[in-house]
Amino acid sequence: MKLPIGVRMDWRSSWLVLIACLSVSMVVAAMAALNTALPDIAIDTGADAGQMTWIVDGYTLALAALLLPAGAIGDRLGRREVLIVGLVLFGVASLAAIWVNGPEQLILTRCLAGAAAALIMPTTLSLITSGMPDGQRALGISIWSAIAGGGAIAGFLVTGLLLEFFSWHSIFITFAASSAVSAVLCFTIGTSKDSDPGRFDIPGSLCSVLAVTGIVFGLLEAPHRGWDDALVLICLIGGILLGVLFVVVELRSASPLFDIRLMRNRAFGSGSLSVAVQFLASFGMFYLVLQLLQLVFGYSPLQSALALMPFVVGVGVFAMLSNWLAVRLDSLKFVIAGGALLCGIGLTLLGLIQVDGYWTLAGILSVIAIGIGFSSAPATTAIMSNTPLDNQGVGSAVNDTAREIGAAIGIAIAGSMVAAGYKARIGPTADLAREQLTAYGQQQIAAGDVAGGEATIAQAQQAATHIERSLAEARVVVDNLSGRSQELADRIADGSQSAFDVPFEHASLILGGIMLASAAVLLWLTPRRVVEGPVYIERSYVESDEYESGDDGTGDDGHSGREHDLDDTSSRGLSTRD
Repeated sequence: MKLPIGVRMDWRSSWLVLIACLSVSMVVAAMAALNTALPDIAIDTGADAGQMTWIVDGYTLALAALLLPAGAIGDRLGRREVLIVGLVLFGVASLAAIWVNGPEQLILTRCLAGAAAALIMPTTLSLITSGMPDGQRALGISIWSAIAGGGAIAGFLVTGLLLEFFSWHSIFITFAASSAVSAVLCFTIGTSKDSDPGRFDIPGSLCSVLAVTGIVFGLLEAPHRGWDDALVLICLIGGILLGVLFVVVELRSASPLFDIRLMRNRAFGSGSLSVAVQFLASFGMFYLVLQLLQLVFGYSPLQSALALMPFVVGVGVFAMLSNWLAVRLDSLKFVIAGGALLCGIGLTLLGLIQVDGYWTLAGILSVIAIGIGFSSAPATTAIMSNTPLDNQGVGSAVNDTAREIGAAIGIAIAGSMVAAGYKARIGPTADLAREQLTAYGQQQIAAGDVAGGEATIAQAQQAATHIERSLAEARVVVDNLSGRSQELADRIADGSQSAFDVPFEHASLILGGIMLASAAVLLWLTPRRVVEGPVYIERSYVESDEYESGDDGTGDDGHSGREHDLDDTSSRGLSTRD
């Protein structure tokens, strides 16, 4: 596919991209927004630690599990129509969260919002790729990738601003209002759908939902339960086996939910891998850096969001440049692999350099952001350009599923390493707190204050337990002790931070190593051109002569080895209406 350099979008395409990006930014922001509000939510709803986790993770699990079927529904029924339904449901779920009476009800509303988000996310991208002229499509994808990449930080920023002035209910009111505005604006854009969708693949849908649910649930629970926990192992192994079953079912289906043979296309496969590792790195880094900012630097949620702005700017700017650069260099592989390499270098620096000030951290974040920005738009372009136009919703869902699974893996790796490393090193500090507070209690009893002494001794064990759990809870103990024994508080603060610093560095190095290894794999796997090899004639899959011979997929006519140009929507069976 030849992408014009310096192309400008017309007004119609610009309006379409604006509405799509408004919708997808809301979905991505909702993944991160509640993290900063959890303490207030826990107080008001009475949620325990496990319930607090699922107030956030319930949304992610429902979104990831339903993406593929939701993308297929958009292809069948109309992408704009499904987007509007998703926005309405998202608004209803957000409003319902305002009137909940307990944590279980809040988790339920979050799962409903995640299901609605699954209808929204793939349709936004598929509307761009199916509704824009071929020459403008890559620019639209670049903008979408930039917005999707920085949406999580936007969630932190908006939440931080709202919590400065209002209660946590204002977050859901904001989401409801945003979804209502987006739904109304959607009536101003055109729609598209598969002209001959065939029978809906119910067995494939069930396999995909159960497989992704098992894998994502296992990954989300692993940092809390441990990788050797029976439930975690059952979910992960069961999810993988169901994934294999999904492949078998799809290969035998006359009307598959997802044509598995697309994975034989190196551009599609490498793009999917690139998207997954990008989000593995991004969300693993978010998990680590947010703790560093809030628990070590002492930043508020709003300050933490502002501190991450170098990442947002870097991803946004370089996502806009990356598709242009891929064309200018005539090499998709070097842009995607180079982005992964830069990200790996940045994460490795995060583990090797002692980050003792914000500007050091900002410099490292900028390197990571440039790498993610370089990789994001070309990877998504490669996925969508190698998906038949009739199936753009499913192609977008594959892109989004790769994002969600990659994010879950990144959080699982970073969370597990920090939790295990902290637990292995915090013992002496917890013992010190227990012994010192017990001694204080005994001194109180000896001085005649029996009730006060017994209370202090009881607090000794409770304080030690809190210190052993996490750096966040250790900081609470430090704050409570500061007025009574500053020396003990300082020793606990130093010991708990030391127990956090080492696993923080190790987790950063592991994430960096994964990205460096991924860069090598992507350099080998990724083709030179965005569109290569496999061609689609109506709904039949064949191999081009160029692909079989190892050619880069460019035909004699200067196009991409496809039977039809991407603009020839009539020959592709794409139905478009206003």
